[in-house]
Amino acid sequence: MPTFTDPAADAAEMYEAMRGLAHASIVLDQPERMYGMLGDLLGAVRSLEQVLGQFAKGHTDARGLAANDAWDRAAGTQDVLTAAAELRQAAAFIGEAERRLDAGMAAAGRIAWQPTVQTGEAPSRLINVVFLQGGEADHALELIEAGGADAVIQELAGYDFGDETVEAALENGYVYDSAPIAQLDRVTTLDAYTLVYNHDHRHVALYRTEDSLPSPVLLGIADPRHAAPVGTPERDGAAAHSRQARRERLGTPTINRQNYVNHPAARGLRR
Repeated sequence: MPTFTDPAADAAEMYEAMRGLAHASIVLDQPERMYGMLGDLLGAVRSLEQVLGQFAKGHTDARGLAANDAWDRAAGTQDVLTAAAELRQAAAFIGEAERRLDAGMAAAGRIAWQPTVQTGEAPSRLINVVFLQGGEADHALELIEAGGADAVIQELAGYDFGDETVEAALENGYVYDSAPIAQLDRVTTLDAYTLVYNHDHRHVALYRTEDSLPSPVLLGIADPRHAAPVGTPERDGAAAHSRQARRERLGTPTINRQNYVNHPAARGLRR
């Protein structure tokens, strides 16, 4: 509690209070309370400006008692005047900070914080479509340099076989809340896809939002909404034809799920 009579005790208490606030405000998870706290801070800043002016005056009022460690009164008086001048300058800067804080508080007072809406729906996850590293990634990295990342996304979309790719990712555990990104990795997005690549470490990874339907142009099919049901001769034949056409157009290899490029050893570099 403040004493209002003992400046040394009140200064020590102010220091502890500010230390406590600095720690407590690391996480501000109730934004609607910030306006009131800003009001308290504004009052504290105004008081600090006053305190600094009073400390400057306290130095000059007592300059007749000042000396340095060698009992040189002239040197002591000079230090008193220097200290007072610097304290007044600090008070002026605090005055400017007070005006900025006042303006910020005014803006904060116009905010109507809305409650978080709980939809009950789980956030969309990303599934890994393909991960290439070393020599396997060289062509894609060269294509990024030549034609940009979008060109690589369009090419690597040839590895996306829809439900088959989702099932493979779920089976192997290659499902993420956000794309795994390491130091120096670069990221770009196109449609439902996210591309993560690194020229220094020579790897390229393509991810797709699990529950999003990518552009038919990227998938190399006419209109997936009108595709025949899975398991029918029409669907199986159309899927085989689509995969073959995509491979011929993009030059992408047939995916052998027993030797899927996203093997555990390779993925271990990205976790």
